[in-house]
Amino acid sequence: MIYRLRIILDVKEDVLRDIEIEDTATFEDLHHAITQAFGFLGNEMASFYLSNENWEQGEELPLEAMDISQESFQDKELNTIISATQHQLIYVYDFLNLWTFFVELMEVGELVVGTIYPNLIHAQGDVPEEAPEKIFESQNSEGEDHEGDFEEEDTDDYDENEFY
Repeated sequence: MIYRLRIILDVKEDVLRDIEIEDTATFEDLHHAITQAFGFLGNEMASFYLSNENWEQGEELPLEAMDISQESFQDKELNTIISATQHQLIYVYDFLNLWTFFVELMEVGELVVGTIYPNLIHAQGDVPEEAPEKIFESQNSEGEDHEGDFEEEDTDDYDENEFY
């Protein structure tokens, strides 16, 4: 079986790629397919995240585990996670620039003899030179910190020489 996936770059313009990849391919294979389809070198850290129809970021599926208690999904087959009920993922490439992609299973199909997978079947839009700036909850729409939005603590009782 093959998965036909739509990968959408999280930018204002429509930048997307549709790829076909075998359902037995690994998450590392998908990582390389995405980076190649969008013109990245593929040498930066990346992770997948479970998501839902509202594109809320869920559990991390790291390509490389950072500690022994964390499972690596590098060699895990796509069909162990992607299914009819779990068909949306978020992919973050390059943790310094946070290139963010929405990955959605569009269709499941049969392998086509003579086709080399992964297979880029559609490309739309150009990747910008730089990753878009992310606005986090601690920033307003202009990117300014909410410094004045929090009440100051009462420090009248503070004694700098007192230790706990």
